[in-house]
Amino acid sequence: MQSLAAAVRPRFVQFLNRPSLKPVSLRAFSSSSSDYANQSRGGLPRFFSQVLPPSKGGIVRVEGDEFWHMTKVLRLSTNDRVELFNGKGGLIEGCIQRIDRTGLYVVALEDPKLVLPQHTQWNVFAAFGTLKGGRADWLVEKCTELGAQSVTPLLTERSPSISENRVDRLERVILAATKQCQRLHEMVLNPPMKIDGLLPLVSQSKLAFVAIAEATPLVTALSSSRNESSGLIIVGPEGDFTEKEVNKIVEAGATAVGLGPHRLRVETATIALLATLMLCSDSQQMPIP
Repeated sequence: MQSLAAAVRPRFVQFLNRPSLKPVSLRAFSSSSSDYANQSRGGLPRFFSQVLPPSKGGIVRVEGDEFWHMTKVLRLSTNDRVELFNGKGGLIEGCIQRIDRTGLYVVALEDPKLVLPQHTQWNVFAAFGTLKGGRADWLVEKCTELGAQSVTPLLTERSPSISENRVDRLERVILAATKQCQRLHEMVLNPPMKIDGLLPLVSQSKLAFVAIAEATPLVTALSSSRNESSGLIIVGPEGDFTEKEVNKIVEAGATAVGLGPHRLRVETATIALLATLMLCSDSQQMPIP
């Protein structure tokens, strides 16, 4: 996956990756499913902040969309308690100290916590560039909620492009979904990728599934595959991959899997495949009583 990390990332991912202005000392928590859930599901309203206070008593300013959501939508005011997260597992409980016309200040009530990422890391490659009517938004939103590590728009012969305006919108969808599902680690939206760029990633991955009509049922393929909690999920466009594209992907090492007897939309196939793999991976990590 090195080429994915090296790719030029969209603006949302870029500002998540900027270093904090001050060094932050974070207290680490376990990455087990139960511990992760306990730390990610607080009772306070949660907002994104690129920079967290470095320690208890530290102060950070919140502006822009998050400031608007706090004050105009939720009507929060001075002394209200909130949680701030930075998209990298950092989480802090704070209190609104002061509000002005363009932003507000939050003082930390505790030292920052660092919740480690879960071991389950499925990367989605889906050809959704031609989807209309909010269907691409829905796909990306549900991938975020289910816990995908990344989503990459796949460019194919039947879905050759995706507009820059749509990419900007999808970044906003990801942030909103991250807050809604109280996920602490960002889901990365990678730049669009052609089939030829995908093939080396398939070859390097321990496990890769490509959704193909009338292929071996997914559950059957899972029962005979290695127990892995990470890999690639590949879904074609409306009209499916061409035969040439399928051959390239399978020859690179992907396992063709079927998702039932009916023809599925791109977003339906993506979520069905991701949800099954996430649940399977989660069950493998659960301790036996």
